[in-house]
Amino acid sequence: MFLATSNKAKQLLHLSYFQRVKPEELRRAIEDIRALMKDLKPGFRLLADFERLESMDLACATEIGRMMELLDQGGVGLLVRVMPDPRKDIGLDIISLFHYRHHPQMVTCKHMAEAFKKLAL
Repeated sequence: MFLATSNKAKQLLHLSYFQRVKPEELRRAIEDIRALMKDLKPGFRLLADFERLESMDLACATEIGRMMELLDQGGVGLLVRVMPDPRKDIGLDIISLFHYRHHPQMVTCKHMAEAFKKLAL
């Protein structure tokens, strides 16, 4: 499952990955992300939460690449990932090299508390 939310006041987009994530879920989420980004200014911050992820289909890499391109076009300035289990990472750093042309600052944390500190929340 996948959920996208935003907080306009904090200029924060929050993407949460739960249980088992499939490419079709991410494909459908692109429009949700696009709509949420309308309230955010260039330089916004992104929190990508993989804390409750059980597994992700490798085919999700294509859809995540599309999300990255959309986020890049919208002007993401800081990307904070919460990835407690690195075995569940499908190569996000490598995918990022090809889809973030503007190279936002990226930080990977093991726990949400650490991510909140990085985001000054």
